[in-house]
Amino acid sequence: MGEAEEEPQLIHTLAISAARPSKHLSFSPSFQRCALSSWIRENIHKRECCFFEKHVREDVCKCGYSKTDHVDEAIKPEDFTGETWDIHRHVREVPTDAFGDISFGGLGQKTGKYVRVSTDTSPEVLYHLLTEQWKLSSPNLLISVTGGAKNFYLKAGLKNMFHRGLIKVAQTTGAWIITGGTHAGVMKHVGQAVRDYALSSSSMQGQIVAIGVATWGVIHNRDALVFSEGCFPAHYPMDIKGQGRLSCLDNNHTHFLLVDDGTHGRYGVEIELRSRLEKCISRKLLGNKESGVTIPVVCVVLDGGPGTLNTIYNAMLNGTPCVVLEGSGRIADVIAQVAGLPVTRVSIALIHQLMKKFFGQEYETFSDLKIIKWTKMIQDVIRMPHLLTVFRVSEDSHGDVDVAILQALLKASRISESLGIESWKRQLELAIAWNRVDIAETEIFTEESQWKSSDLHWAMFSALVGNKPRFVRLLLENGVSLRDFLQDEETLCELYKQLPSGFFLRKLAKRVHSSRSRRQAFGIRARAHSGQGEMISMTHVCAEVRHLLGSFTQPLYPPSTMTYHFNMTMEDTSLSPSKSTTVSQAPLKDDSAEVQRNPGRDLFLWAVIQNNKELAEIAWEQCRDCMSAALAASKILKKMAEEGSDADEAEDMHELASHYEKHAIGVFSKCYNSDEERAQRLLVRASPFWGKTTCLRLALEADDKSFVAQSGVQALLTQIWCGELSVDNPVWRVMICMVFFPLIYTGFLVFRRDEVIQRETERNEEIKTVESVTGSTLRTNSHSLDPLRLRRLKRLGNWSRLVSLYSSPQVKFYWNIVSYFAFLFLFAVVLMIDFQVTPSAGEVLLYIWLISLVCEEVRQLFHDPDGFGFRKKARMYINDLWNILDVLSILLFIIGLAFRLTSQLFYAGKILLCIDFVVFCLRLMAIFTISRTLGPKIIIVRRMMMDMFFFMFLLSIWVVAYGVAKQGILIHNDNRLDWIIRGAVYEPYLIIFGNFPTNIDNTVFDINSCSMNGTDPLKPKCPVLNENQTPAFPEWLTIIMLCVYLLFANILLLNLLIAIFNFTFQEVQDNTDRIWKFQRYELIKEYHSRPAAPPPFIIFSHLYLFIRSVVLRRPPIICKEFKNELPQIEEEELLSWEALMKDRYLLSTQQEQSQSTERRILDTAQKVTTITELLEREEESSFDVMVKRLARLEEQVVQSTRALQWIMDNLKSRGLATKEAQSPLWSTTTDETYDNSRNMSENEVGFHVNARQFHYPNSKLTRFPVPEEKVPWEVSFSSYMPVYYASEDSGDHVDGSESEDLDKYRNPGGRTGVRGRGALSQLGPNLNLDLVVTRWRDSERSVLEYLAVWDESQGILALPGGPVQSADHLPVTLKRTMGKTLYEKMNAKVPEGTKVFEGYVDDCRNTDNAWVETTVLNIHLGRTSQVMVDINNMMVSSHGSLRWQEVSSKTRLSSNQIDSLRQVAEMHNRKF
Repeated sequence: MGEAEEEPQLIHTLAISAARPSKHLSFSPSFQRCALSSWIRENIHKRECCFFEKHVREDVCKCGYSKTDHVDEAIKPEDFTGETWDIHRHVREVPTDAFGDISFGGLGQKTGKYVRVSTDTSPEVLYHLLTEQWKLSSPNLLISVTGGAKNFYLKAGLKNMFHRGLIKVAQTTGAWIITGGTHAGVMKHVGQAVRDYALSSSSMQGQIVAIGVATWGVIHNRDALVFSEGCFPAHYPMDIKGQGRLSCLDNNHTHFLLVDDGTHGRYGVEIELRSRLEKCISRKLLGNKESGVTIPVVCVVLDGGPGTLNTIYNAMLNGTPCVVLEGSGRIADVIAQVAGLPVTRVSIALIHQLMKKFFGQEYETFSDLKIIKWTKMIQDVIRMPHLLTVFRVSEDSHGDVDVAILQALLKASRISESLGIESWKRQLELAIAWNRVDIAETEIFTEESQWKSSDLHWAMFSALVGNKPRFVRLLLENGVSLRDFLQDEETLCELYKQLPSGFFLRKLAKRVHSSRSRRQAFGIRARAHSGQGEMISMTHVCAEVRHLLGSFTQPLYPPSTMTYHFNMTMEDTSLSPSKSTTVSQAPLKDDSAEVQRNPGRDLFLWAVIQNNKELAEIAWEQCRDCMSAALAASKILKKMAEEGSDADEAEDMHELASHYEKHAIGVFSKCYNSDEERAQRLLVRASPFWGKTTCLRLALEADDKSFVAQSGVQALLTQIWCGELSVDNPVWRVMICMVFFPLIYTGFLVFRRDEVIQRETERNEEIKTVESVTGSTLRTNSHSLDPLRLRRLKRLGNWSRLVSLYSSPQVKFYWNIVSYFAFLFLFAVVLMIDFQVTPSAGEVLLYIWLISLVCEEVRQLFHDPDGFGFRKKARMYINDLWNILDVLSILLFIIGLAFRLTSQLFYAGKILLCIDFVVFCLRLMAIFTISRTLGPKIIIVRRMMMDMFFFMFLLSIWVVAYGVAKQGILIHNDNRLDWIIRGAVYEPYLIIFGNFPTNIDNTVFDINSCSMNGTDPLKPKCPVLNENQTPAFPEWLTIIMLCVYLLFANILLLNLLIAIFNFTFQEVQDNTDRIWKFQRYELIKEYHSRPAAPPPFIIFSHLYLFIRSVVLRRPPIICKEFKNELPQIEEEELLSWEALMKDRYLLSTQQEQSQSTERRILDTAQKVTTITELLEREEESSFDVMVKRLARLEEQVVQSTRALQWIMDNLKSRGLATKEAQSPLWSTTTDETYDNSRNMSENEVGFHVNARQFHYPNSKLTRFPVPEEKVPWEVSFSSYMPVYYASEDSGDHVDGSESEDLDKYRNPGGRTGVRGRGALSQLGPNLNLDLVVTRWRDSERSVLEYLAVWDESQGILALPGGPVQSADHLPVTLKRTMGKTLYEKMNAKVPEGTKVFEGYVDDCRNTDNAWVETTVLNIHLGRTSQVMVDINNMMVSSHGSLRWQEVSSKTRLSSNQIDSLRQVAEMHNRKF
C-alpha cells in the first residue's frame, strides 16, 4: 500500500480510536511541566555577554549589564588588551533560564506563559512552542498591532470602538494578536481590550490570545522571571513608577516571547524576530490543509512615529494589508489625511504641514532629508490602496473596527490575486474560517455575482464540518444545490467521518470495531487494494440509524459498494457477505432498489444525530417529507438520550426532540386547517424516505403524545374507529342496529360513503346555481367535481352495509363488552351455584370461552402488520398493563382448572378461580379507556396507585413500630405466629379505620375473652396480670402510645396521602386527556384487526385465519387504514402541498417571533445603542469639522495677510524683478512644489514608480528618496544626492570610462535615486523584445490565447522575450526555452509581426543613466500552421515551461506585460 493510501486510513483509524469510550491517559501537571522544561532547555536559548569591557561607568559593560551580571570567564584581567567588545563575537547562546507561567498580582490574579528567547531563534521553533507546548490552536488570522510605544491619548469613542472591534474580530475568527507586550502605548490599549473581554465574558468562551513580543533587556523586574528549572508560576511585580527607562510587561497579555540579544537597555531588539515569526505564521496553511490557503496577516496601526512608518511600508511591500485608525495621533493621522488623495497632491510641503500639525514639538527635530524620505514612503503607501484601509469614526462604511480589519484582508486578497475564481475562493475560505457571514454577504455574495453549485461544494463541506450554520444557510441561498452536493455517496460518508466526538460517533466506532472483529472471526477479508481498514461506511451508518429509528423501518441507505459488507440491521447483527463470497446477493439488490435517496433527509439526519440544533433546523427546511423528518428526529433523539450516559447531553436531546415535535404539530395543523382529507392521508402514507413507515407510527414510537393528541390525528382515529359508519351516528343508534340490523337499510344509521356522496352532490348543486346566476364558468371550473369520480362513489349495497356494520371496530368493541359481561356472569354462576366435582355444561362452556380468549391473545401477540419483529412485538405486548392482566387471569384460570380437576386440590382450585374472577373483573376497566370521560380517570387511578404503593411503605413503618411495641408491652412470650401477626400488624392497621382495641384499657378487660397460657387457638393470650387478676401493664403508657399513633397515622399520614392524591390529580389532570388520546390508538388498532365475532364465536375466525395462513399459506390481508403506499404522482403532489404548508408554518413562526415581547425589547435596545453610537460619532465628527474649519480659516487669513503685504511691497518697489523676488506667499520650496504639483495634476503626468523603489533589486543598495514632485529633471532638487552603483555581473558598458559618460545619458522618465548603469548591461537605453504569440483556441474564434513561459524558480508567468541588440531578431535567451528549430522558425516570422508597443518601460533596474526600452511584437498563428505543430511538440517536451493561456485581465503577468496584452486584445477585437 502506498503512503498516500495509508495516510487517510491512519488518520481515520485514529479518529475512531479517539471516539471509543476508553479512558485516555491524562498526565499530571508536574509531569507536563517536566516535559515542557526539558523541551525548552533543549530547543530555546538565551544570549549572554562573554567578554566584559567597561563602558563609561566602571562597573558597566558595553553590553549594558553590570560586572556582577557576567560569568567569571567573561571578566578579563585589567591589563588585558587583546580585543575590543563586539556584539557578534562576544555574545554567545546558552540554554534559556527564564520560562514558565507568569503571575501578575492584583485583582483577578492574571496568569500567562513566558519564555526568554534568543534573537536567532528559529520562528518554526517558536510556532511549535506556541501550538504544541503551550497548546494554542492554530490561528485563522494574525493581527499585528503596531504604533506608539509611549502612552498617548485616545478619544473615548475611538478607544471603545478599537477595544470592541479588536476583541470581536479575535473572538469570532480565532485570531492571534501580536504586540510589543509592554504596559505602554498601543500595547496597553490591546491589554485593556483583552481585560475588558475577560471581565465581560463567561469562562466557557474561548480565551483571547494576545502574544507580547518584547525585548528582554528593557523589561523592568525581569530578575523575578529567572530560574533555571522554570517558574510555575513566577510572581512578577508591576512597578510603573520605578521603571525609569525600562518597561513593565503588560499584565493583560496571555503569552510573552522575551527576545534577548545579550544587551541591556536597547529597544527594538525584538523587531526582526517578530517580523520573521509573523512571516512564518503567514506561510502556515489555514484550517483545511488541502485548500492551500495560508493564514492571513493584517497590521493595525495606532499613533506611531517614524519607526511605525517603516513598519507599515515594509509590511505593505510584503503584501500585508494595514488598517490605520484616524484620530489615534501622529503618523496614523498623517497617513489618514493623505489617503485617498492623488499621489501628485501629496507633496513635501503637505507632509511638512501635517507633520507639524500632528507631531507638535517633535517636528522640530526632523530634518528636511527625513521629511523627503517619509514623503516618498507615504506616496508609496497610498499608491497601494488595496493594502491600505483607513478607519474613520465619522464614516459609517466600515461600521466597527472588526469589519474594517476583515474588509481590508478581503480587499487585499481581491486585488493581489489576479486569478479570477481563485481570488473569491480564497476570500470565501477566509470568511468561513473566520465565521463572519456579514463579511461574506457584503464583500463576496454581492448581487452582481453569479455562482455555480459545483463551485461552492467545497465551501459547503467546510461550513458543515466546521459547524458554521449561518454559512450553510448563506450558501444555500446563493446557489448551492443539496442534490448536487450530496449526489455522490462518498461526500455523505465523508461527512459522517468528520462527525464531532459524541454519542453517535462512539456508537458508530463500536459498530465498526465489532464488524471488523466479526469479519476476522468468519475469515472474511477485504481486498488489498481497497485500503479501507477500519473505515466508516454507509452500511454502518444505516445500521446504527435503523437501530435508533426502530426495526420496523426499512434501511435508509442501500448496501455499501465495498467488497464486503455486513447486514447489521437485525439485532443479532448476522453476517451477510457480498458478491465476493459464495452467498447470493440478490435480495439485497432488490431491497436497495427500493431505497430512495433524499439530500435534505441525508443532511438533516447527519445534523440530528450530532444533536446540532442550528444545522438540523436549516436541513429540515430543505426536507421534502418534513413532517416525517421531524417525527423521526424526535424518535432518534429520544432513543439517543435513553442510551446515553451524559445527563446534560440527554437533556439537550430531549429538548431538541420536543422542538421537532412542535414543528411536526405546526406543519400538521397548517395542513389540517387547509385540507382535512389530505392531512389525514399524510398521516398514514408510507414514507419512502424514512424506511417505508408512516408519520403516525413514528409519532407513536417516539412517544409524541402532543402530536397524537392533535384534533386532526384524533379525527382520523375516530374515523378508523367507526369504520364505514359515519362518526356522527349516536351510540344508541349503533347499539340498536347491532341487534336489529335491518334498520340499516332504512337510513336509521348513516354511512360515510353516503355522507360523501351527499356532500359532493350539494356542492355541485351550489356550483350550478352560481353558474346560472353569474353566467360564467371561469370561477367554478376549478371547484367542480369530476363526474367520473362521482360515478365511482356508488352507494353501498345491502350486503356491503351489513358487512360494514359488523366489521366496524366500534361495533366489534360493543359486542366484546356484551360478550365479556356474559363471560363474567357465567363465571360467577359457576363459582357460586354450579361448581360440581364433575364439570357441568355451563362450566364446559366457560372453558370453551376461555380457550377462545387464549386464542385471541395468541393472535394479538403474533399479529405484526408494522413489521416490528417478534421480540419488539412481545416487548410491546408485555409493556401493556391490560395484557399483563390478561396473561395473569389466563394463567390463574389454567392453574385453578388443573387443581379443580384433582380431588385432593378441588377446593384450592375453586379458591384460585375465585381470585381469578377478581382479576377478570379488574380487566373490565379496560372497556372504559375508549370513553372520553372515564378514560382519563383510569390514567389518574393508575398514577394514584403508584403513589399509594410508596405511601404504604411509609405507613408500614408506623404500623409495625406501634404494633410491635404494643404487643411486647401487653403479651409476654406468645409463640403463636398467627396471633403475633394479628397483634403486631393486623390490629394496628384496623385502628386506622376506627376499630379501637379493648385490651389496652383496664376498664373493659374481660379475663374470659383470652387464654391464660395461650393454649386456646381461638383466643388471644391474656396480658400479664396482677395478684388481683387485672392487667399489670402501665395503662397510661399504652393510651399515650395509642394517641400518638392515631395522631401520626390517622391525621398526619392519611392527610399526607390525600395531599399526594390531590397533587397527582392536579399534575396529571392537564395531561390525562393527552395521554388518553395517545393510548386510545392501541385500543382502536386492536379492535380494527380483531375478528368481527365476539368470544366464544371468535374461535371460528381463529380457525379460519389458521387455515388461511398456515395451511393455504396465503399472504395476510393488507389494510390501508394505518399504512398506505401512494402512487408516484399522488405522492409528489402530496409532498409539494406539504412543502407549501411548511413554508406557511415557518412564515407564521417568524412573524410570531418578530412580534414577541422579547424580540421587541431586543430590537428597541439595539436601536437605542445604534442611535447612541451615531450621536457620539456625530458629536466627535462635528467637533473635528469645526476644528478643521477654524484651522482653514486661520490659514486663509494668514495667506490673505501675506498677499496684501506682497501687493503693498510690489507697489512700493515698482519693479518686476522685485515683484518676482519678494513673493512671500510661500517659501521657495513650497512655491516650487505647488507649481510643479499643479502642472502635474493639470497634465495628468504619470511618472515611473518601479524605478524609484527604495531597495534596488539583487543588491543591498538603497535609492535616494525621490518624491513624486521631484521626478522631472526640470524641477529643481538641490538636496538630490543619488548613490552610484554599477553591478559587476551586468556585462559590458559603453566604453572603459563609464563615469565620464554619465552626463551623456539621462533617464527620459526622470530621477530614480541611483546613478550609474546599475544592474543593466550598458548606459543609456537597453533594448528588450517581448513576443506575444497568439492563436484562436477553436475554429469559431471564441477564445484568444497567447503563449506564456512559466518561470519555475519564481512561480510566475511571463511573455517570451529578453534583451536584444536590435528589434529585428528574437532574443538569444529564447533559444534555450523554445529549442533551436522553433527558435529559428519564430525568428523568421519576426518581420511579419505587428509592432504593438515601443518605448520606455518603468523597470525596477532603471537608473538615472541607464534604462530599459521595450518593443512588443505580436505574431498571430493559424491553427493549422507548421509552427503551431512545433510549438505543441515543444510544450510536451518542455514539461510545462511553455503553455497557452487565455488573453484575459485575470492572467498573472507583470503590469507592463498586462498593458501589452490589453493592446493585443484590442487589435484582435476581443474584450480584455
